[in-house]
Amino acid sequence: MASLFSNYSKEALQKKLKSQKKMFYLKVIIVILMIAFSIFYTLENNISFYTFLPLFFIPMTIYMYLEMKKIAKELKSRK
Repeated sequence: MASLFSNYSKEALQKKLKSQKKMFYLKVIIVILMIAFSIFYTLENNISFYTFLPLFFIPMTIYMYLEMKKIAKELKSRK
Protein backbone atom coordinates (compact mmCIF):
# COMPACT_ATOMS: atom_id res chain seq x y z
CA MET A 1 0.00 0.00 0.00
CA ALA A 2 1.47 3.33 -1.04
CA SER A 3 1.86 5.99 1.59
CA LEU A 4 0.03 9.26 1.31
CA PHE A 5 3.37 11.05 1.40
CA SER A 6 5.22 8.83 -1.06
CA ASN A 7 4.90 11.46 -3.82
CA TYR A 8 6.78 14.08 -1.79
CA SER A 9 10.54 14.54 -1.97
CA LYS A 10 12.59 14.05 1.17
CA GLU A 11 13.23 17.80 1.44
CA ALA A 12 9.54 18.59 1.05
CA LEU A 13 8.68 16.07 3.76
CA GLN A 14 11.24 17.58 6.11
CA LYS A 15 9.85 21.04 5.49
CA LYS A 16 6.28 19.80 5.97
CA LEU A 17 7.22 18.03 9.21
CA LYS A 18 8.92 21.14 10.56
CA SER A 19 5.90 23.35 9.85
CA GLN A 20 3.52 20.66 11.14
CA LYS A 21 5.44 20.51 14.43
CA LYS A 22 5.26 24.28 14.87
CA MET A 23 1.53 24.31 14.22
CA PHE A 24 0.99 21.31 16.52
CA TYR A 25 2.78 22.94 19.45
CA LEU A 26 0.87 26.17 18.88
CA LYS A 27 -2.42 24.29 18.80
CA VAL A 28 -1.56 22.38 22.00
CA ILE A 29 -0.86 25.67 23.79
CA ILE A 30 -4.14 27.11 22.55
CA VAL A 31 -6.10 24.03 23.65
CA ILE A 32 -4.48 24.14 27.11
CA LEU A 33 -5.40 27.82 27.42
CA MET A 34 -8.94 27.06 26.28
CA ILE A 35 -9.24 24.34 28.92
CA ALA A 36 -7.97 26.69 31.63
CA PHE A 37 -10.34 29.47 30.58
CA SER A 38 -13.28 27.09 30.34
CA ILE A 39 -12.60 25.85 33.88
CA PHE A 40 -12.49 29.39 35.24
CA TYR A 41 -15.58 30.38 33.23
CA THR A 42 -17.47 27.34 34.51
CA LEU A 43 -16.54 28.12 38.11
CA GLU A 44 -17.78 31.69 37.71
CA ASN A 45 -20.84 31.27 35.48
CA ASN A 46 -21.87 27.58 35.64
CA ILE A 47 -21.85 25.23 32.67
CA SER A 48 -22.27 26.74 29.22
CA PHE A 49 -21.11 26.29 25.65
CA TYR A 50 -17.64 27.61 26.60
CA THR A 51 -17.23 24.73 29.03
CA PHE A 52 -17.24 22.21 26.18
CA LEU A 53 -15.50 24.30 23.52
CA PRO A 54 -12.06 22.68 24.04
CA LEU A 55 -13.59 19.27 23.36
CA PHE A 56 -14.17 20.30 19.74
CA PHE A 57 -10.50 21.16 19.23
CA ILE A 58 -8.91 18.14 20.91
CA PRO A 59 -9.72 15.71 18.04
CA MET A 60 -8.15 18.11 15.52
CA THR A 61 -5.01 18.24 17.64
CA ILE A 62 -4.89 14.45 17.85
CA TYR A 63 -5.31 14.18 14.08
CA MET A 64 -2.46 16.64 13.56
CA TYR A 65 -0.25 14.58 15.90
CA LEU A 66 -1.03 11.39 13.96
CA GLU A 67 -0.18 13.11 10.68
CA MET A 68 3.16 14.18 12.13
CA LYS A 69 3.89 10.58 13.08
CA LYS A 70 3.04 9.41 9.54
CA ILE A 71 5.38 11.99 8.02
CA ALA A 72 8.16 11.03 10.43
CA LYS A 73 7.62 7.36 9.61
CA GLU A 74 7.84 8.09 5.88
CA LEU A 75 11.07 10.06 6.39
CA LYS A 76 12.52 7.25 8.49
CA SER A 77 11.68 4.67 5.82
CA ARG A 78 13.65 6.67 3.24
CA LYS A 79 16.92 6.71 5.18
